[in-house]
Amino acid sequence: MNKYIVVNQPETWTFASEHVQIISSKDYLTNPEFSKLKKARIFNLCKDYSYQSKGYYVSLLAEARGHLAIPNIKNLVDLAEPKLVKIVSEEFDDLIQQSFKSIKSQEFTLSIYFGQNVAAKYKELSAMFFRHFQIPFLRVKFNFTTRWNIKNIKAISEAEIPEDHKESMLVFAEQYFAKKRYDTPRTNVTEYDLAILVQPNDVAPPSNPKALKKFMEIGEKLGFYTEILAPKDLSKLSAFDALLIRQSTEVNNEAYAFARKAQQEDIAIVDYPDAILKCCNKVFMAEALENAKISTPKTVIVHRDNVNSVLEITKLPVVLKSPDSTFSFGVKKASTEEEFNELVSTMLKKSELVIAQEFSPSDYDWRIGVLDGKAFYACRYYMAKGHWQIYNWDAKVKDDQDGNADCLPIEEVPEQILKIAIKSARLMGKGLYGIDIKEVNGKALVIEINDNPNIDGGVEDGYYGDQVYIDILLALKNRIENKI
Repeated sequence: MNKYIVVNQPETWTFASEHVQIISSKDYLTNPEFSKLKKARIFNLCKDYSYQSKGYYVSLLAEARGHLAIPNIKNLVDLAEPKLVKIVSEEFDDLIQQSFKSIKSQEFTLSIYFGQNVAAKYKELSAMFFRHFQIPFLRVKFNFTTRWNIKNIKAISEAEIPEDHKESMLVFAEQYFAKKRYDTPRTNVTEYDLAILVQPNDVAPPSNPKALKKFMEIGEKLGFYTEILAPKDLSKLSAFDALLIRQSTEVNNEAYAFARKAQQEDIAIVDYPDAILKCCNKVFMAEALENAKISTPKTVIVHRDNVNSVLEITKLPVVLKSPDSTFSFGVKKASTEEEFNELVSTMLKKSELVIAQEFSPSDYDWRIGVLDGKAFYACRYYMAKGHWQIYNWDAKVKDDQDGNADCLPIEEVPEQILKIAIKSARLMGKGLYGIDIKEVNGKALVIEINDNPNIDGGVEDGYYGDQVYIDILLALKNRIENKI
């Protein structure tokens, strides 16, 4: 694909790069050669982006010609909308306050060149503004009242860049133009836009890279444009029709914020904020399962007033769980009364309530995937080597951190396992769930209901293959089209 920098006066530009050609705005707007180009990426660095200016028309005509423009016409309109400053200020607030906490003055100006600032400490904040506005040269002014606020956001021209910034700007420019991929509009026609939320460096990601690739490839075949969003990309969510959460979920992390915003803006979701709230709290889960008369290991909601009577019900050994524990983090086993007292004392310092559960050993746990009330995959997760759980995060060898798994057809799952899984999922409402069940002495016992269950390439898709991804993506499509 040909890359062009469009400026008002190319002769004044000293920048040169093997990756991109510099042309004038007049040439791009009037020369038929450019209107006939089938594939081009346009970097609009005109002096002025105001309505009906040359800069405005460069981005407008780029879109009409099917060229990929940075900034695009929507970016320019966004920049001119005063209401957007307030929205951006609210969404970026935590990072703004954190970035400027050591500044003593009442005002501060942040100059952003291709998403970077000359001071490395403002790298993340600069990148966030650039992702949102896609303006190559941006100046953001802040003032301090009781906290830091955005005063105004403005596109600037190359002529407005201070001399002592220009050397850095040219370095940033070369890095930027050497990239092979940019966050830009697309020319391919798709029915819907799908955001997939992924946390970089997630300790226990719910989908591995192979699965994420599958979601994107199959999504494209089903008419979705798919894009991976990071937790810092909340401001971009409004541009999408659907959200698939593929990062660890907790009430206090970004996944819930994304789900809540999607719900507020009528964006289709897997999974709903209610599911996160319910499944991420094991106290709620214990109460809900008991009220629904669903069989579980003997379970006690522990508080300071009943600590001394817990072991009468659960016996030893006993499993203790923090209310918000996930992937075996915050799950401990006490084999003696002394160990129980020590563990529960520590846990109650962090939470008013803790879960104590009868220890029910087994070679494997069933995991039944349930999507909108229907089972669509079945796995058996085996215990980690020499350990009583599926995950052993203390294992010295990485390969010993989790046990093996196998998948089998739904038809081969024992009927009682399947029934109790579907009944458990109904407690949480529509959505994507993974129901963990132990089979002890011929009886099915529900251990946990997981929102946002693992969908890993080579594991949960082990029997049904691509159909697992298709089912989830079609559920999102159904939500969009039927607004459920």
